[in-house]
Amino acid sequence: MRVKNNGWIKIPKNKPAPAPPVEGTMCFCLFDRTYLFNYLLHDNLNYANKIEMQKKINKILSSTTFAYRTLDFFLNLSTPDNLPKNITTMNPYETEEVKNIVIEFFKKYFNDNNKRILALGINPGRFGGGITGVSFTDPIALEKFCGIKNGFDKKREISSEFIYSFITKYGGVEEFYSKCFISALYPLALIKDGLNYNYYDEQKLFRILKPAIVDSIKAQIDFGIKRDFVICLGRKNSLYLKEINDEHNFFDKIIVLDHPRYIMQYKRKSMHKYLDEYIKAFNDS
Repeated sequence: MRVKNNGWIKIPKNKPAPAPPVEGTMCFCLFDRTYLFNYLLHDNLNYANKIEMQKKINKILSSTTFAYRTLDFFLNLSTPDNLPKNITTMNPYETEEVKNIVIEFFKKYFNDNNKRILALGINPGRFGGGITGVSFTDPIALEKFCGIKNGFDKKREISSEFIYSFITKYGGVEEFYSKCFISALYPLALIKDGLNYNYYDEQKLFRILKPAIVDSIKAQIDFGIKRDFVICLGRKNSLYLKEINDEHNFFDKIIVLDHPRYIMQYKRKSMHKYLDEYIKAFNDS
């Protein structure tokens, strides 16, 4: 069995993958891409850790829930190898600690078949989702609001600070995540010269990443996303989402909100007004 490279999964040359699932076994009943989970585990963990990780994943992967489909996507992301000079990515899902964290997070809040509202940011930041693997969630928010302890440096990230102020006002993490899912157009953090970088900061970068962004949106819709509208975080971000949506007709309508980082950097004194705008958009859409 050979696995087609879809732009995310890269199988090293001269390194055979483990055999695909056999009919009648526990794994066979899962999506075909469970084979890729087995490969990822085979490639990155020693035998003892692989067994432990498989046990944890099986708690999620025993049914085709929103959590399963989400983990299936994020734990299979790989870093691109064709980026312009001085631009790199952060892929937190390559580390065992983040794998454990995202499994716990999605099992806790997304282990169901609810259809959810999708909100799309730009790409994760290096102090938030770029570390924790959870969009707009820095290590402090992960522990304080989501109840997931972690060993990361406890630094605040201003976008995360706004988002969790909004989620608290919305009704709390359980209420919010039962109805909504926050992600990004490009799912990995981009770094240039040690600083956060946006996928649209240069046209060459956007054109390189556009096919992966399109694939990412397709995959995230399959998690269990409502398609009558999408909420876009960031005015400039919305221009690129519109271009893609016009080509692929992913969503009937795009609702645009100011990005949390912009609000916290330039409009913090009016934060309450923007929180109300977020509440209205998520409730009235």
